[in-house]
Formats: sequence, C-alpha cells, structure tokens
Amino acid sequence: MHTETLPLISIVIPAKNEGNNVRSTLVSLLQNKTRYPVEIIVVDDGSTDNCCHFLTTEQNTFPVKLITTQGIGAAPARNLGAEHAKGEYLIFCDAHLTFEPYWIDRLMELILNRTADAIAPAIGSINEPHKVGYGQTLDQRLGVVWNPHPQRPVPIAIIPGGCFVIPKSIFLDIGGFDRGFQVWGFEDIEISIKLWLFGYRCYVHPNVKILHLFRNLHPYTVTHTHVYYNMLRMAYSHFNEARIAACKKLILHTDANEIEREVLEYGAAAQRVRYYARRKYDDDWLFRQFRIPF
Repeated sequence: MHTETLPLISIVIPAKNEGNNVRSTLVSLLQNKTRYPVEIIVVDDGSTDNCCHFLTTEQNTFPVKLITTQGIGAAPARNLGAEHAKGEYLIFCDAHLTFEPYWIDRLMELILNRTADAIAPAIGSINEPHKVGYGQTLDQRLGVVWNPHPQRPVPIAIIPGGCFVIPKSIFLDIGGFDRGFQVWGFEDIEISIKLWLFGYRCYVHPNVKILHLFRNLHPYTVTHTHVYYNMLRMAYSHFNEARIAACKKLILHTDANEIEREVLEYGAAAQRVRYYARRKYDDDWLFRQFRIPF
C-alpha cells in the first residue's frame, strides 16, 4: 500500500520583546492541525523582556528549537533561523499570529503544483478580524498598500513577511533576506522584488487566513536612519538610476548623501552588479506589471 511521505516544513519565528505573544502564537500553531511534519525554530533576537524564556523550561509543551542572538536585526534573524532549518520548505512567521486548521496544507498545495514559488495567506487583524489584506503592493512613496480580495490565488507584488511559505532551495538561491540590512524595514519588499526579478512568482491564497497583531509602535528601537538605509540599499541592489534618485528624495529628517555613502561603503554597488547579471526582468517590468506609480 502506498503511503505518501510529506516533506518536513521548518517554521521560522523571529522574536524581540514580544511579551506573551510568542506563547500565544506557539499555542495556536501547535493546536491547529496539519498533515505535514513540522519543526519550529524561534530566534530570540536580543529580547530584554524574557519573552522566550519559557521555551527553556517547558520543552515538553513547546517542542521548539530556540536560537538566541544579541540583536542582529529582522532580516539576519530570519536568515539565521533558515540556516538552522532541516526542512525542505520554510515558513516565516511573525511572533504575533493566530492560525486556522490545515492552513499549512492549503498553502503548500500551490507550491507543490508549481502555481507559485512563494505564497502568503490572507492576513487579518487580530483586533479587527473583518479587516483583511490579500498581499501587498507599493504606492508612489514605496509605502505598502494591502490588496483587495481576489476570487482565486493571484500574483502579488509584495509578499508580507509576517507569514509566507517558500521552498528552502529557492530561498538559498536568491541569498535569503538581504544580508546587509539593519534593524528593521523593507526586508519583505526587498525579498519580494528580488524573487520577481530573478524569475520567481509570489502569490496570495485568498482562502487561507491567519490573524496578525498590528501595532502602532515597535517593542524595540527603530530609527528613521535604519529604514532609509535599508530602502537605499534595496534601491542600489535592484533599481535604475532614476529610481535611486527618487528614493533619495524620500529621505527626510536626515542627510540622504550620508546614508548613500554608508550604503555604498557596505558593498551595495557590488551586490547591484551581481543581481543585475542574474535577473530575468528589470525593475521597469515589475513596476509596470503591478502598476506601481514609482
């Protein structure tokens, strides 16, 4: 009798000063059924509130691989979790989510039947569950805009980093999240742009919904400079000269030239050459494809 062997899935959850959210996210994750074998990796990125401490004392309740770091930032923490992953597929999740039964199985269908190379569920608000976004696009200031409800799985410009599935082989092929990013900002946008330009496809599955805690404030310090630095590094990696100049004009409250100098000092020009050499599409194609007015 043929029994199907399903591949191992590694769920990577970066956490920093998440209070009780890590516990509630893991409870929801472990309670909701899936047919797939799963390993859970939590990366405690220099938390000062002991939000992951319970994982060291409650291993029976929470079978989780815990990695602790000194505060390396959102993109590097996710990359580190992926490096420790044994699964053939990676799911990146924020540490403040609620899940539904068989959400993994339904997302995986679109990966396994080759519809998509990276797939996100619909994401609703924990506090206002009727408010739901279906992947994201960008506006004229490179701000994210949530998409309206499509009738079926569709391509999306930006895959929300709060929850998405990607084969580990593809994640490694594109080099993961940008390795030069600081603290927080633009990691979801950059990896989505890189996937599209390298010839991969990002989709949303409108009939799979998870809930996300949307906050007005970060539970740790993020400065304008960090966000602008990541934006300009992304621009140098993927955009033509006119778009790089447009990105510089978005930089307020701080010196754009100084940020540009720092971006170039940390290897963005060499990364640009590497990325341009291997991409299948250019940024004009992508922005046309999704009608992004930038």
